[in-house]
Amino acid sequence: MELRNKQKRRSLKRFITSFKHSLDGLKYAYKYEQSMIIHLIVVILVVVFGVWLKISLMEWLLCFILIGLVLATELVNTSLEAVVDLTCPKIHPLAKIAKDTASAAVFVFSLIAFISGLIIFLPKILELM
Repeated sequence: MELRNKQKRRSLKRFITSFKHSLDGLKYAYKYEQSMIIHLIVVILVVVFGVWLKISLMEWLLCFILIGLVLATELVNTSLEAVVDLTCPKIHPLAKIAKDTASAAVFVFSLIAFISGLIIFLPKILELM
């Protein structure tokens, strides 16, 4: 325990190292997780449509909060899958439950984001028709 406390000292170097580890996690997710690429494409579409349709400041805020929640949940799902794979190399019913429920959390946030996107963007698109 004492060794771990020594490693937890605060310093700029430690902060920068932590930041680099976070970026490594993002790089891994975008390189190996197909869902992250899909989320990135959706983010680009949201930004393009948001600029084109001139959504309000509050609508931008909601979009970015939801984007952040979906991406963060996907990252937690990816890390949970890695831990399950590490600790349970063989297929196990509890491992499946852990992976499936983590994936379901991503699905729930994605569905909420999609419905919110429809509420924000659909009326503006219909106005143009």
